[in-house]
Amino acid sequence: MRRRQPRKRRIPVRKRLLVRLLSVSALIAVCSVAATAWLAVTTTTSALREEQGQDLAADMKILAQLSGYAATHPSWQGVEGTVRALAMTTGRRIALTTADRVLIADSAPHGTALPLGAAATVDPLHTDTYTEPGAQLNGVDPRAVGPYRLTARERERMDALADKMRQCYASQGVEVTVRRAPSGRPVLSDSDGSPRSAYLPEECGYYMLVTPTATEKKAVDALAEGTRACLQQNGHDFGRPEFVSPDPAKPNRYVVAGFDKLGRSKSARQAQPCADSALRAQLDPYVAPAAELFLGIGDLPTPRFDMSPANKAKIVGAAGLVLAVTVAVTAVVAVRLVRPLRALTAAAQQPPELHVRVPVTTRDETGILAEAFNDLAERRERLEAQRKAMVSDIAHELRSPLTNIRGWLEVIRDGLVDPDPALLSSLHEEAVVLQRIIDDLQDLAAADAGTLRLHREPVRADDLLDQVAAAHRVAAGAAGVTLRTEPWAEAGGKPWLDADPVRMRQALGNLVSNALRHTPTDGTVTLAARRAGDRVVFTVTDTGTGIAPDDLPHVFDRFWRAEKSRSRRTGGSGLGLAIVRHLVAAHGGTAEAASEPGAGAVFTLRLPGAPPPDDQ
Repeated sequence: MRRRQPRKRRIPVRKRLLVRLLSVSALIAVCSVAATAWLAVTTTTSALREEQGQDLAADMKILAQLSGYAATHPSWQGVEGTVRALAMTTGRRIALTTADRVLIADSAPHGTALPLGAAATVDPLHTDTYTEPGAQLNGVDPRAVGPYRLTARERERMDALADKMRQCYASQGVEVTVRRAPSGRPVLSDSDGSPRSAYLPEECGYYMLVTPTATEKKAVDALAEGTRACLQQNGHDFGRPEFVSPDPAKPNRYVVAGFDKLGRSKSARQAQPCADSALRAQLDPYVAPAAELFLGIGDLPTPRFDMSPANKAKIVGAAGLVLAVTVAVTAVVAVRLVRPLRALTAAAQQPPELHVRVPVTTRDETGILAEAFNDLAERRERLEAQRKAMVSDIAHELRSPLTNIRGWLEVIRDGLVDPDPALLSSLHEEAVVLQRIIDDLQDLAAADAGTLRLHREPVRADDLLDQVAAAHRVAAGAAGVTLRTEPWAEAGGKPWLDADPVRMRQALGNLVSNALRHTPTDGTVTLAARRAGDRVVFTVTDTGTGIAPDDLPHVFDRFWRAEKSRSRRTGGSGLGLAIVRHLVAAHGGTAEAASEPGAGAVFTLRLPGAPPPDDQ
């Protein structure tokens, strides 16, 4: 009988180990990517801001120094050294050209193309990028002093006067410092760098420090004349300005203040544009002409960017967090996966006679493995029980004939009974039973070992049925049972087999013998054969007592009999049907049994069919 294969369980997708492992991997990957992206964004943003700040500071430094060079030199001649020094310290490419793109100086090798656009215009007379005091008052670089630069003798006199005033301030408890303006004039400053102009006693001589020198007065007079000429061209004539106490660093403001002092101007806004224009015209011969500044990536490597301690801490913290999450998630998943495997290992290491089962706690592959392990333990327990029962059955089956033979032989040896033909016939019958049991066991052993030999040849199905029926008609007549074969009623010729005829007669004969034993007097045993696709189906049907549903799965087991009394009258050795199953399986077929209590039984053999021989 073919055992029904257990139905393969379908695992829910969310319970599969592959899906769970992929989910864990995806979670770890998402955490890693998120942490990396966050770190990249924050670190890059911080670095970009820092780099932008550094670049802006470097650009401002370049523009301020070049503007200072232009403010203190009447031309750009000799600026190459300054350009190279700035390029070395800032890591930028620096190029200066005239307004019509004639190259003045370039830190890059000769022939290198200029950037697409100029970064700024270097013009000390029109600038608002210099951050020193006074730089954004009129757009003139305060380092452009031109005719306002003091002579050496004037500087010595003014320095001595500044030192005297510093001492005077100190006597009054005020600490001041002396710094020098671009024109060379000393200026008193407080500790914070702001100019000191508070009132002091006349003996300190503060008014002398702010009085214009001859050089400054001459330059201021020239500026005033230029301003007055500009005003006259615009329809204003304010005359010459009076001298007031000016800021020598701001001569154009001094001139406007002088015009305001005359009381002839309606507003400083009328005179200021002319004063600024006259100042630029006055300084123009002393400064370098305007130039275009081009900035680019430097030829020399810039200083390597070192990650800040805060960014390093962020990276270490994020890496530690991702590692902690990874370890935690992996530990949880690993524990859940390993727990049932450990239970399986512990159960497998138990002594075989215990037949331990493991609890099924999951519905994934591990759970199915646990169920398979439990099924294997149950089958092993059943096989162990069958083995013990088989040993007992073999001993019982062999003991009965051997006991009979031994007992009669001992009686004959003692001379108590004469060996008449009837006694010898009985002993021969017991020996035949014993031989039959041994032959059956040998056949089963060969089938189990795979050494059962088959001598295949073309065999017709109806011939097999006729031969088996003829061999058992005497036994059927003795039992009062009708043995018949159903006639072939199908079109297309009778079926053929490629089989061992001796083994097939043995298998069908065992089925007929079993049917005759379980069919009462006046019953019927029917043999039939038919074609079912590419197979030939043999059936042996009886009208006996039938087989109980609980016994039906065991009819092909060795030494199994529904009659537990093991009576020779109602049962054989219990090996016949087991041999049938093995013989049919050796031919590539199957054996089945179907029955209902009180309605007889039907044994069915399904074997591969074969085409008829060429001579048929």
